[in-house]
Amino acid sequence: MTIEEKERELIDEFDGIDDWMDRYACIIDMGNSLPALPENLKTPDRLIEGCQSRVWLDAELDADGKVVYRADSDAIIVKGIISMLVDVLSGHTPDEILEADLHFINDIGLAEHLSPTRSNGLVAMLRQMRAYAAAFRLRG
Repeated sequence: MTIEEKERELIDEFDGIDDWMDRYACIIDMGNSLPALPENLKTPDRLIEGCQSRVWLDAELDADGKVVYRADSDAIIVKGIISMLVDVLSGHTPDEILEADLHFINDIGLAEHLSPTRSNGLVAMLRQMRAYAAAFRLRG
């Protein structure tokens, strides 16, 4: 499934939810379904700078040349947000990740319903995910 197709799935899931309290509940559910990040990967070098809550992000390049992300957060809404990003971007090549515009964030109304600190955190999460992809692309 392409990044665009994954974005479309998320947009469709949120289309039927009008109330933002229900949308937040959906985001929290997504975070709860995120596999736990092993404690040995919750290290300072994996903490994302710029997030008010603690967010850990790990990435590896699999044998097929696809980036696989793993993440966790100590805040339930933020964990849901990183869960969506991991779902959309994991399993794609570094080039696909770097070229993605990730319009779902605006399309579901997430950007306009986040506090300024959470918006900054979202930008920091995306920046770190793209930094991993760029590093993997350089490795060739």
